[in-house]
Amino acid sequence: MRNPSRPPLSPEAAAVLNATGLSRRTLMRGLFAGGAFIATGGALAACGTKPAKKNEAEKAACTATDVSATEKKLNFSNWPLYVDVDEKDEKKRPTLDAFTAKTGIAVTYNEDVNDNNEFFGKVRNQLQACQSIDRDIMVLTDWMASRVVGLGWVQSFDNTKTPNFTKNALATLKNRAWDKDMKFAAPWQSGLTGIAYNAKATKEVRTIDELLTRADLKGKVAVLSEMRDTVGLILMSQGKDPGTVSDAEFDAALEKLKKAVDSGQIRKFTGNDYKEDLNKGDIAACIAWSGDVIQLSAENEDVKFVTPESGLMLWSDNILIPSTATHKANVEQLIDYYYDPKVAAELAAYVNYICPVQGAQDEMQKLDPDLASNPLIFPDSATLAKTKSFKALTEDEDKKFSAKFEAISGA
Repeated sequence: MRNPSRPPLSPEAAAVLNATGLSRRTLMRGLFAGGAFIATGGALAACGTKPAKKNEAEKAACTATDVSATEKKLNFSNWPLYVDVDEKDEKKRPTLDAFTAKTGIAVTYNEDVNDNNEFFGKVRNQLQACQSIDRDIMVLTDWMASRVVGLGWVQSFDNTKTPNFTKNALATLKNRAWDKDMKFAAPWQSGLTGIAYNAKATKEVRTIDELLTRADLKGKVAVLSEMRDTVGLILMSQGKDPGTVSDAEFDAALEKLKKAVDSGQIRKFTGNDYKEDLNKGDIAACIAWSGDVIQLSAENEDVKFVTPESGLMLWSDNILIPSTATHKANVEQLIDYYYDPKVAAELAAYVNYICPVQGAQDEMQKLDPDLASNPLIFPDSATLAKTKSFKALTEDEDKKFSAKFEAISGA
């Protein structure tokens, strides 16, 4: 069993959480855009000129020389609370420590990706100008990962050096529209977005239509303030694919959402601060993240996670190698190491998100049979077949869609 405790956030992070009411999970999903944790002021950097896509010649010119053969090290930027920590010594990270022991590669691990937009704002000017950001790995969520891939700001993997990744990545995470050849992004962890309900407050909620219209739920529903999750599920309920959404389809989904807001069906838009209300039954049902429900259901068996009949949203946070990184081969070794099912199970046993590695469930059975049978960590093939991901938006599309969504959500 994993240690249920987590190391504390920094004093700065804790102060922001206390002041805003945001939760750790909100930070993990990139909903906090204040840029409070990067001293260099990412929000200011984001106000620069529109980033330009690099052509092939510019990409080649910007790609740093790999010095992995002579420098056994790498610099890793990740989200907070996203790697296993020794329960007796929070300074130790068992799987990373074992990687160093195995390869001789020293890892400087930084928990400094607190928000996708904020991190993008911090690094965009340097990457645009082919200047080092002093990182060999950055972990970004699908939509932002697709943006930096499209801009030509990352290096490709040598797939001959990552056989475990090529072989063991979940089928649903292969051949993604923005990385069809699996050469730019390796999922670190994944998660699902679906419906949660409190069985003491309501009967089972099976569909998004029920959530948004059922009379007994009026005023007892919460939806997520993350546009891609909420709108994505509504699109699926209308028979549309979030991965290919058009402007007209997006507008139709927003109209359905607006009706639910105007009628009083929806009480509020939330980050993951819906958890307390759902746990108490003040919110009867909501759009929810799988990781939250794992935590809640461990303490309250009345909290249930449901796969909507129309399907689930699937998201991933991805390992990327910046174009200016100088230890590409070392990163490839780390990717291949974490796609070993045994190592992947050890990581998943601590972080409790969807493990992106085939074979890890069998290894988890040896570590923790309860976690091995948890469908929110190891969804079965039928569940994964019902998942969709939101399409990669351009910066202009993102601004346009976000403005329309925020006009309804009040964000």
